Amino acid sequence: MNRAWRTRTRNTPGKSQSMTIAVPQGFRLSGVYCGVKRNTSKLDLSLIVSDGPAVAAGVYTQNRVFAAPVALDRSRTPAADIRAVVVNSGNANACTGERGLRDAQEMARVAASACGASEKQSLVMSTGIIGAFLPMDKIIPGIQAAAATLARNEDALLAAARGMLTTDTRHKLSGRQITLSGRKIQITGMAKGAAMIGPNMATMLGVILTDAPLDTATAQEMLREVVDHSFNCISVDGHMSTNDTVLLLANGAAGGNVLDGTDVQTFRHALQETCSELARSIPADGEGATHLITLDVTGCATMDAARQIARTVADSPLVKTAVAGADPNWGRIVSAAGYAGIEFDPAGVDLRMNGFLLYQRGAPLEFDAAQVSASIRDQHDTHVVLHFSEGNAQVRFWTTDLTAEYVRLNADYHT
Repeated sequence: MNRAWRTRTRNTPGKSQSMTIAVPQGFRLSGVYCGVKRNTSKLDLSLIVSDGPAVAAGVYTQNRVFAAPVALDRSRTPAADIRAVVVNSGNANACTGERGLRDAQEMARVAASACGASEKQSLVMSTGIIGAFLPMDKIIPGIQAAAATLARNEDALLAAARGMLTTDTRHKLSGRQITLSGRKIQITGMAKGAAMIGPNMATMLGVILTDAPLDTATAQEMLREVVDHSFNCISVDGHMSTNDTVLLLANGAAGGNVLDGTDVQTFRHALQETCSELARSIPADGEGATHLITLDVTGCATMDAARQIARTVADSPLVKTAVAGADPNWGRIVSAAGYAGIEFDPAGVDLRMNGFLLYQRGAPLEFDAAQVSASIRDQHDTHVVLHFSEGNAQVRFWTTDLTAEYVRLNADYHT
């Protein structure tokens, strides 16, 4: 039975919308352990299958060094007839040359065959160690085992979400249910990522499933826009990965004509909320992190300017370590904004941290440092608002603090 879970109603004028995580109609999923990871208690392969052809859109890493699965998926999306996505974790299949591309193609072929589709109807995602060849003798039977356990229920969804994790401490799921022209539409997304996270995109994988009927061009344009305001607004360490991929699959199983008009806008809003929630969950699970930092940059001349300032502040090791130490060192934040390469009037800058106004119109204010420090130390979330006097553009960006535990985890990751 396809049971909806984690449901909360939201009020959307003229529409019913709920924060619901469930398997959209016409999809089946599974997750198994096949032996890529050394830890036998962790799943390492996921399979997602659409019963019918699905429109597929993709957004990928901007790193010039990109993994074989990225090359394969780029060549196949956007598309109107994708049936399967196979994901392995523990091995990125990156920097593996022609053999890596052949292995990605073989993964796609086996996954497609397992669900009665043609090879070109299958997409591949990989994550894990860079520079190691895939153990295909384990992955091929793993795909076949996953195909044998495909299901539509909550356990299958959770298993698929867990099969794509590497150093994540928890699975990442989000979803929305909306009603459009009398049709109930489900959007459900899963993601992975905890480190090597930098914008455009980061070491993260995301798969968004929906039973809505979308045309290919709309799906691709919508996904690119939504990713730009969600997954491209997160950072843990500023390191851009070789494997970043977000896929959107829409199989139309909810029925009816392709979405148009205001229905497209309502769907886009729900997709944005789903992706933003997934994006936020990645730095919230950042390796070794003790704080999630939400950074609102407002009052900029353009969105690009706001994003560049936010990215620069978010990636500053000095800003990150100040938050880790519960130090309300506003000077680090303001100076990071100053070297972002964006023109602004320094006398028009305000800064708030956790609601406390620390800096106004380019000058420091008196504040209780112990009180502000406690507000950082005593909660996981830290909120920074950096306001400029240049215009109306604004962006929300998420990052983490930087701790000794992050260094330990990444120093030990390969060895």
